[in-house]
Amino acid sequence: MGMGGMEHPHQHGGGLPVEGLVPVLALLVLGGGYGVAVWRVRRRSGGQGWSGPRAFCFAAGVGLLAVALLPPLGTVAHHDFRGHMAQHMLIGMYAPLALVLGAPVTLLLRVLPVRRARRVTAVLRSRPVKLVAHPAVALLLSTGSLGVLYFTPLYDALSAHPAGHWLMSLHFLASGCLFAHAIAGPDPAPGRPGVPARLGYLGVAVAAHALIAQAMYGGYLVHLHVPAAEVRAGAEIMYYAGDIAELLLAGALVATWRPERRRPATGRAPAPAAVPNAAVPH
Repeated sequence: MGMGGMEHPHQHGGGLPVEGLVPVLALLVLGGGYGVAVWRVRRRSGGQGWSGPRAFCFAAGVGLLAVALLPPLGTVAHHDFRGHMAQHMLIGMYAPLALVLGAPVTLLLRVLPVRRARRVTAVLRSRPVKLVAHPAVALLLSTGSLGVLYFTPLYDALSAHPAGHWLMSLHFLASGCLFAHAIAGPDPAPGRPGVPARLGYLGVAVAAHALIAQAMYGGYLVHLHVPAAEVRAGAEIMYYAGDIAELLLAGALVATWRPERRRPATGRAPAPAAVPNAAVPH
C-alpha cells in the first residue's frame, strides 16, 4: 500500500492553473456557444425552436464545472485528496450527465447548414464513432481507468505537474460525457444497444465503482502517496456520491427512453438533419 503521511508532490508546484483565466474562458465559450446556438434556433422558429429543460440542463452542467474548477474547490483539489475526489465526481459524473441531457449534438445539427449537418451525421454513423460510443468502451474509459489511476503510480506522476491536473480533468469530463451519452444521451447514437443492455452496463459501472471505493478505503492495492485519512475520506466520497450519480443516470435513461418507431418504407431516405430531430422529440 502506497499511502502515508507524505507531502503531496504537487504542493509546491507554483501557481495553480485553476485559478487562472483558462477555465473561466473555457466555461464562457462552452456556455456562450450553446446559448448562441439556442438563440439562433429559436429565432428561426419564432421562439419555439428549442426545449427550455434541455437548455437548463446544459446550463446546470456548465455551473457544476464552474464549481469544480474554480476556487475554492478548484484550489483545494490540488493539495487535498478529498477535494480531488469531490472535483472528480463533479467533473466526471454530475456535470457530464447534465451536459449530455442538454442534447448539444442535436442542437448543433439544427444550427448547421444542411450540407454540414450531413457530414456530421455521416461521422456519427461511422464505425470508429460507433465503437467509441458503445457502452462497453465508454465504461472501460470512464470507470476502468480509475483502477489504473489510483492503483498505479499514475496519480502521483500526474499530480506532480500542474498540467497533470488538466489531463485528469479533461479525461474525467470526456469519458464521463461519453458514458452518460452511451447510457442515456438524447442525442442520436446509431448502433446503441437497447435499454436492457444499457441498464446492464450501468449495473457493472455501479459494482466497479463500489469495489474500487472499498479497496481504496481499506488500503488494498492503493498506490497513493497521500495521508491515509484523506484516502479513506475520498473513498467515501466516491462510494456515496457515485451511487447518487448513477441513480440519476438510471433515472435519465428511463426518462429519455422512447420506443422505437418503425417508419413505413417510402423508397426515400429522410434528410440527415431530420434523423437527430426525430431521435430526440421536443
